[in-house]
Amino acid sequence: MKTRIVYMGTPEFAVLPLQALLEQGCSVVGVVCQPDRPQGRHMRLEPPPVKKLAAARGIPVLQPEKVRTPDFEAALRALNPELIVTAAYGRILPPNILAVPRYGCLNVHASLLPAYRGAAPIQWSLIKGERETGVTIMLMDEGMDTGDILVQEKMAIPEDMDAACLSEQLSRLGARILPETVDRWLAGTLQRRPQNAADASPAPLMSREAGQVDWTMTAEQIHNLIRGTYPWPGAYTWCGDKKLKIHRAGINRDPEICRTAAGLPAGTLCVCGAGTMSVACGEGVLDLLEIQSESGKRLHCRDCAHNYRLGQKMGGGSHVD
Repeated sequence: MKTRIVYMGTPEFAVLPLQALLEQGCSVVGVVCQPDRPQGRHMRLEPPPVKKLAAARGIPVLQPEKVRTPDFEAALRALNPELIVTAAYGRILPPNILAVPRYGCLNVHASLLPAYRGAAPIQWSLIKGERETGVTIMLMDEGMDTGDILVQEKMAIPEDMDAACLSEQLSRLGARILPETVDRWLAGTLQRRPQNAADASPAPLMSREAGQVDWTMTAEQIHNLIRGTYPWPGAYTWCGDKKLKIHRAGINRDPEICRTAAGLPAGTLCVCGAGTMSVACGEGVLDLLEIQSESGKRLHCRDCAHNYRLGQKMGGGSHVD
């Protein structure tokens, strides 16, 4: 008889791991995800991506607002899970829920733990300029991503990869290693490795203000901020009294432009013309590639550079640690 699994996950990142378990023939007897939320311009209620997959496969779905309630525990116990697997569910499970399945709870986490514990490991790994990340499958405990490590797999981060692309790649990686990890865990052939708390780093939930650009930072730091906050909350600056979103950028490597920009105040448009927009930073120069004004649509800078002028100053901001 197959082990009864309840899968807990909410966003797109969690879809492929669930799909991998189903394709492997695992007995997923229930799915838990967060409630439907308003989405889009018209704020219509939309089901989360994991719910859509579960509904398409005829799997019962629970969507509690809170997991620390007797009603949710009773509903979960009614599914009689022997193993819980989570991936970007978005809630910390209390001890009474962790104790429900006989084989415990496994979590698919998008970092090389103990690095980047928390809700936004993908974003923070990019903001901090990491060149390598990966997926950890861990045995959950009561802490925030503090449980014993079962399996880890690494991947390199390309210089221009943003959070949306990295999330997709890590989701695929998690989906690839999850079914075998589950099989080995149930067979008792996996060794647990405790995390070293001294090496831990936080990855807290992103705020809407996290994408504000501080032009006194280096071009590399700003480039990493833009990559790490795309598509949400999104990087932005101010041009006069108008907010300007920055969707894509690159680091300028031209020695002459960098020498010229070195004597300019941070945030100054040092190249503006012939479809190019470059901004002097605290160190180095950042090329703006795709931007969007508050009242306009997303444009490549070659199509909107004429709306700006050389020497124009971009707004400042607070450094994001």
